[in-house]
Amino acid sequence: MSENTVGGTPTETTPAGDATGVDRRTFLSLSSLGAAGVATVAATAAAPADAAELARHPQRGLRFGRDGKFKVVQFNDTQDDEKIDRRTLELMRAVLDDERPDLVVLNGDNITGGCDTPLEMRQAMNNVVQPMEERAIPWAVTFGNHDEDSTPDSGVDEADMLAFYRSYRHNVNGPTAPGVTGQGNSNVLIEGRDGRPAFNLWLLDSGRYAPDTLAGQDFDGYPHWDWLRMDQVKWYYDTSVQLERRYGRVIPSLMFIHIPLWEYRFMWFGSVDGRTDADHERGRVRHRIEGERNEDECPGPFNSGMFSAIQHRGDVRGVFCGHDHVNTYSGDYYGVLLGYAGNTGFGTYGLGGAERNRLRGARVYDLDESVDDVLAGTRMRFASEFGIDLTANDQWMEPLPLPRGK
Repeated sequence: MSENTVGGTPTETTPAGDATGVDRRTFLSLSSLGAAGVATVAATAAAPADAAELARHPQRGLRFGRDGKFKVVQFNDTQDDEKIDRRTLELMRAVLDDERPDLVVLNGDNITGGCDTPLEMRQAMNNVVQPMEERAIPWAVTFGNHDEDSTPDSGVDEADMLAFYRSYRHNVNGPTAPGVTGQGNSNVLIEGRDGRPAFNLWLLDSGRYAPDTLAGQDFDGYPHWDWLRMDQVKWYYDTSVQLERRYGRVIPSLMFIHIPLWEYRFMWFGSVDGRTDADHERGRVRHRIEGERNEDECPGPFNSGMFSAIQHRGDVRGVFCGHDHVNTYSGDYYGVLLGYAGNTGFGTYGLGGAERNRLRGARVYDLDESVDDVLAGTRMRFASEFGIDLTANDQWMEPLPLPRGK
């Protein structure tokens, strides 16, 4: 999410260039879309359940195939309430059916505001996990700045959400690291053909918003997003060291966070201070940048030091985020890929005007044990490749049925 796009407020608004000039719910009430031409599925009236007490599925192991390959798909910013835009699910299903991944990462802002009750929160979360559950594909989540937007009304916070997500049969999130800021900080090991870990995924909670004040000072003039805290950086570093000691070697890995690091902007411009086209051209060539940048990167007010820790450990091959919906670029920043996964959800802001939905998509990671560092490559898949309607409107549907016991 860009500061420029939302005017510095934590609430999503219609992006500049949208002819309606109103939020999506108002737009729906003023338009004839409603239920016409929109898929509707009746929600079940399952009895409310305390998410924190939901049963945990047995830990599911992940392993490279007999061909030594493993594929990960990243969906970012599905970001809707219980009445999701039908095209979000259409896109997710199309990508899953075409790519047939071994694992999916929902990398933050999985849901957003608009859920008034615990039932509506469960419906919103259930919507975005069903494409994987329907196909028995393992999946994991991280949290973004919008996941708790409905918490004040519903009373369901990220701890409850993590417990709810972990109750699904095909979820692979481990318990959150104890004593560490945020929810869902964990890692997922993927076994190679020999049964030993061949790759690792770091899942980190990059937080929500900066506090109103810190040490008696406000943040006027600074980015108002959150940042990775030092205890999270230390947890990553210490866990990385422990894995190396346990297995006798550094385990190559990817890191998933919702809010980008400051180094993303440095890479794009090939500079800390420069912001000119010439600066970007230098950065593009040096760091082999591919993809689009349509809004400013929106990290928090402080540099967490995570990139320095990653550089020192030498295990992370790439750090990938979402948050800034209309950025899709990636590049090699001093040996570490830094990149965006674009934006999967059709119910939230995109580009302006008729191009609003052009960049809806997902990122794919191809892993191969026969390749140095295991990460063979990464690429974007866009909704346009699957013939999905890109009309600049909203096409919400009723919530998918909740599974029994949810």
